[in-house]
Amino acid sequence: MFLSTYENKLDKKGRVSVPASFRSHLSNLGYNGIICYPSFNNASIEVCSQDRIEKISSAIDSLNPFEEKRDFFATSILSESINLQFDSEGRISLSSKLLKHAKIKNSILFVGQGQTFQIWEPTTFEKFKVIARKKANLNRANLKWEKHLNNNEGK
Repeated sequence: MFLSTYENKLDKKGRVSVPASFRSHLSNLGYNGIICYPSFNNASIEVCSQDRIEKISSAIDSLNPFEEKRDFFATSILSESINLQFDSEGRISLSSKLLKHAKIKNSILFVGQGQTFQIWEPTTFEKFKVIARKKANLNRANLKWEKHLNNNEGK
C-alpha cells in the first residue's frame, strides 16, 4: 500500500525522486513506473499503477458507448493520463501541464492514499488536510468495518 507523506524537491531538470517505499510497492506489483492524471477534486495529481488505470478504463468501457458521461470520463481521465517510467535513480519527470494543475514550483508532497497516491504542492495540501480532517471527523460514523466471524464468536 501507499502510506504516509513524503516531501521531495524538483531538481534543475524538473525531475523528482519518488519515495523508496512507493517504488518498492510498485516493484512488488511488477511495475517500474506510474500513471498520473490531474485530480477532479482538487489541485493535485492522482497517481496509480497500470492495473488501476486499466480498471478505471474498464469501468468507463462498461458505460453505454453513446452516453455523454462515457466521453466525459474518458476525456477527463484517460486522455489526460501520462505513463511515467522511473529512471535509474527512481526519479520521474512530471509534465508542465501536471505541475501547473497542482501549482507546483519546487517542493512536492507524495501523499499515500492506500491503493493510490497523490502529488501536491505542500502549502496547498496543508490547507486541504485541515478541511479533510474536519470533514472526516464529521463523517466518521460512515466508515464501517466489515464483520468477519472468527472461531471464538458465537460460543
